[in-house]
Amino acid sequence: QVQLVESGGGLVQPGGSLRLSCVASGFTFSNAHMSWHRQVPGKERELVAAITSVGDTSYADSVKDRFTISRHNAKNTVYLQMNTLKPEDTAVYYCYAVRWSWGTKYDYWGQGTQVTVSS
Repeated sequence: QVQLVESGGGLVQPGGSLRLSCVASGFTFSNAHMSWHRQVPGKERELVAAITSVGDTSYADSVKDRFTISRHNAKNTVYLQMNTLKPEDTAVYYCYAVRWSWGTKYDYWGQGTQVTVSS
C-alpha cells in the first residue's frame, strides 16, 4: 500500500521558516521523481519544487532562492525547506510522487499539510 505522509506545516510569521517532510512507503522511493505542490481555495494546485530520482531540482519562480527541495533516499523522505516566508505562501502543501514501471506511469499524492504565514 502506497503512502505519502506530510508533516511540518503550521503557523509562522512573515519572514520565518518551516521545513516540510514527506515520508513515502509502498514503492521504491529512490526511483521516484518527487515534488511539492500547493493549493489555496478557489485556485488550481501549483507546482512549487521538484527533484528527480538523480537529484536534479527545479522551482517555481515565486519560490526560487527561498525554498529548497531535497531528498534522503535511505529515509524514504523528501523535504521542503521554506525560508523568508510570505503571506502569499499560505496554502495546503502536497507531496507528489511519480514512478514508472514497464512503461506505465504511477503517481501518488499525500494528504496535504497546511502552511499559514501570518502575523
